[in-house]
Amino acid sequence: MSKKLISFDWAIKRLLRNKANFVVLEGFLSELLFDNISIEQILESESNQFSDDDKFNRVDILTQNSKNELIIIELQSTYEIDYFHRMAYGVSKSITENLKKRQKYAEIKKVISINIVYFDLGQGKDYIYRGKTDFKGLHQNDLLELSDKQKVKFLKNDISDIFPEFYLLKVNQFNDNAKDTLDEWVYFLKNSEVKDEFSAKGLKEAGEVLDIMRLEKEDEYGYNRYLDSLHLKASEIFTLQTEAEFKVREDERNKNNVEIVKKSISSGLDNATIEAITGFTFDKIEELRNEIKK
Repeated sequence: MSKKLISFDWAIKRLLRNKANFVVLEGFLSELLFDNISIEQILESESNQFSDDDKFNRVDILTQNSKNELIIIELQSTYEIDYFHRMAYGVSKSITENLKKRQKYAEIKKVISINIVYFDLGQGKDYIYRGKTDFKGLHQNDLLELSDKQKVKFLKNDISDIFPEFYLLKVNQFNDNAKDTLDEWVYFLKNSEVKDEFSAKGLKEAGEVLDIMRLEKEDEYGYNRYLDSLHLKASEIFTLQTEAEFKVREDERNKNNVEIVKKSISSGLDNATIEAITGFTFDKIEELRNEIKK
């Protein structure tokens, strides 16, 4: 048995920003980061403000955990070829926004960027990727480490603990076969469903908080509007794709007709005959005739 729930992308904009519902996000982050994550607060900045005209692509949240680290959770529903660049920009902006004037560089907060995308990004066989920064020697092939003083002063074990860390979940690449608790979360992110046998942290609470039947009237109305907007967006994309396909066909047909005109001219046919065959105007035929002469 499974229960159909509100989609995570809408919930993260509305319900999951409520402190009472932090347990859902804490569960997701704990499973992904293999750590017991406790969310201290949801931080507000320009990068995670929600507006009505920003409902399709940009859905993100900026939070801070008990380790004083910044965590960005961002969802992207439609294809964006430069999304990797957007990830880099989002992390850079969070770092600079959270370093106050006259603070030491040592007070820069580590940023963990979690990106949930519903399209195929890059090339790879997996559906969950992690990226971090290490420094490897070009000659000795050794890994650069923090000094003992730095470890004590910064409370970090490795250099990578200072630099941003990235997680990329390519949800649509998942085959729906949940082999562990993290997979259970990916299954939910893809299908908006939680199976009875799932035991991942936060999913039981998600099944309660995100139950469509338990929505307040105002939230139910907002959610239905959101679903309508997704249908509209899908239709807009379909229309643009269809127009592009027909444009390509039309261009190809015109190209073929031009070749027919040129062959007709080379065969010695007069303009009136060619016009009757192809539908090209007299002036266009003359233009092509002059091209051939050149």
